[in-house]
Amino acid sequence: MTSDKDVWSDPAPARLTVGIVSAGRVGSALGAALERAGHVVFGVSAISDASLRRAATRLPDSQVLPAEEVAARSELLLLAVPDAELPGLITGLAAAKAVRPGTIVAHTSGANGVGILAPLTALGALPLAIHPAMTFTGHDEDVARLANACFGITAADDIGYAIAQSLVIEMGGEPVRVSEEHRTLYHAALAHGSNHLVTLIVDAVEALRAALAGPGLLGQQTVDDQPGGLAERMLAPLASAALDNALRRGPAALTGPVARGDVAAVAAHLEALEAVDPRLAAGYRAQSLRSAERAKTNPALLDLLEGR
Repeated sequence: MTSDKDVWSDPAPARLTVGIVSAGRVGSALGAALERAGHVVFGVSAISDASLRRAATRLPDSQVLPAEEVAARSELLLLAVPDAELPGLITGLAAAKAVRPGTIVAHTSGANGVGILAPLTALGALPLAIHPAMTFTGHDEDVARLANACFGITAADDIGYAIAQSLVIEMGGEPVRVSEEHRTLYHAALAHGSNHLVTLIVDAVEALRAALAGPGLLGQQTVDDQPGGLAERMLAPLASAALDNALRRGPAALTGPVARGDVAAVAAHLEALEAVDPRLAAGYRAQSLRSAERAKTNPALLDLLEGR
């Protein structure tokens, strides 16, 4: 790519000089994926020890540079900072005029579209929002998971959408258009379906550990509070099947005492969970109420769950 005109007119550039701010879990994973696609990540901004280690491991040929220098030398600038830090970073780069006209600037925030990039767009940057709908742990599986992930993309025009679509496909993902006005709703849905799922599973594991405590069968693993133990192994096939059923069959996948409208069983569950931890019982009650509403179940069960 040799000119600003090329940046704007070529919807599928074959090779870009990429800079990343910062080399956190998301930025380093996307950087590795872009390099596999033939782009060159020349530099990253990294401050914490964890980010420096990820940069050295995932992007060993990239230089660690100040954010403004990364921005100034990039054809594609990837802003992969936490949501709360994004406005300040954009304002600072714009004030320093660190971004050249024609630079493709993409952020990875799920909650924001391209409006937040307005200070850089005013300098002639092409704004993109490219958000991988995936959780990142900082471990080796992050890059591999991108191949099965959808990416929520938002752009200012058709050229921007074409570039964002091309980049996502090159990384092995599936691009999905999300309108500017629906970015917050999009992000809320993903957070609800992933973050709250973690809390649900961890709560269920805690209750199951309490249920399995005490003498076990000969050779049975001792139940303790370490992850990956007996409770997790018992719950994993059931939770995996329930998730698969929900994604394939929708509300029809609901089973169990709430779906059946079994007031006595649900009341007993609440009492047992209350004895372990009232917060577990409160979580069970709230989720059971939503499940009962979905299932249009026994009105008496709704009364129980609503405390009437």
